[in-house]
Amino acid sequence: MDLNYTPEEQAFRAEVRAFVTSHLPADIGAKVKAGKRLHKDDFVRWQKVLHQKGWGATMWPVKFGGTGWSAVQQHIFEEECAEAGAPMQLPFGLRMVAPVIQAFGSKGQQEHFLPRIVDGSDWWCQGYSEPGSGSDLASLKTKAERVHANAGDHYVVNGQKTWNTLGQYADWIFCLVRTSSEGRQQEGISFLLIDMKTPGITVRPIIMNDGEHEINEVWFEDVKVPAQNLVGEENKGWTYAKFLLGHERTGIAGVGRSKSALKHLKEIARKETSAGRPMIEDTRFRDRIAQVELELMALEITNMRVLSAEKEKKAPGPEASILKIKGSEIQQTLAELQMQALGHYALPWLPEALDAAWTGEPVGADYAAPLSGHYFNYRKTTIYGGSNEIQKNIIAQMILGL
Repeated sequence: MDLNYTPEEQAFRAEVRAFVTSHLPADIGAKVKAGKRLHKDDFVRWQKVLHQKGWGATMWPVKFGGTGWSAVQQHIFEEECAEAGAPMQLPFGLRMVAPVIQAFGSKGQQEHFLPRIVDGSDWWCQGYSEPGSGSDLASLKTKAERVHANAGDHYVVNGQKTWNTLGQYADWIFCLVRTSSEGRQQEGISFLLIDMKTPGITVRPIIMNDGEHEINEVWFEDVKVPAQNLVGEENKGWTYAKFLLGHERTGIAGVGRSKSALKHLKEIARKETSAGRPMIEDTRFRDRIAQVELELMALEITNMRVLSAEKEKKAPGPEASILKIKGSEIQQTLAELQMQALGHYALPWLPEALDAAWTGEPVGADYAAPLSGHYFNYRKTTIYGGSNEIQKNIIAQMILGL
């Protein structure tokens, strides 16, 4: 593998950098670079800018509105966006449910949902985990009963989903539901698309360690879902769920954003501490930075191999689990090293300081304000998307044959 970019790829990078620099709204970029709190409008505005350029879904096939970019181009794009301070494109629509609709959905579902995902009209969230059904997802209990009525076939959904990310903003939720109790657990699961405005849906916030409202419980009480919102075949949803999780785990790697975090870590480490000596001068600390940088380089190469395989119509396999494990561990390590580099500045934590309109007095260094919250938040990365322990089991079974 040639690790050097070709002249054409370098020219492409310059094109992406010029566009992002000139079209990223200044207020959004300032929030991201300062670690401030982002709102729904920030994500939607940026998605609409990208869509207008034709770059709204760089990972999609051209026939569905994608760019047809190579794996290297897609990687360059994500890297430049992270470097410029652009908000991440939310994965729930673009990277998770969209590939499922493209591969298994009806033509009507593709024609209705995909354009609304790429232009930012619909915000999606995920309905997978339940209390007691997280890593053992096949044990889920949310039930969908099919009803044949004069007004049209529909499902009646009852149950609860938890750890639902940003569902308070969502227009739609893609859900795994139980439509049969016969046979193996995996054989009775279906994949439904549910309008979040449907009567009977209740969203309840879960406040995290960093004080933010990022996740929720979602309750379904006699929620009527048109049968046409079933993706693929009834009781075949486990197949679609595994397909989706492969794409989710590939995205969790977050190479571009980790490279940006590494750069920020080095900047912090060069600042003088209360003792007057920058942490970068500490040999052992510098060695830890070098170690995580090497791991990130290896992750980048592996990530590009997986993206290349996807372009060749190959669904992500066990290598997606490798990306998930290493990507999440690197994110946690970078957050830990940033906290260590901050020293005593890491102690104060003011969630209100993350609001762009906050005018209070900073406690310690102003650049330290968001990093404690990031540290708390990133403790989740080795759990969501399938815990790293589960990913190791997948690797053991599918690669090592254990």
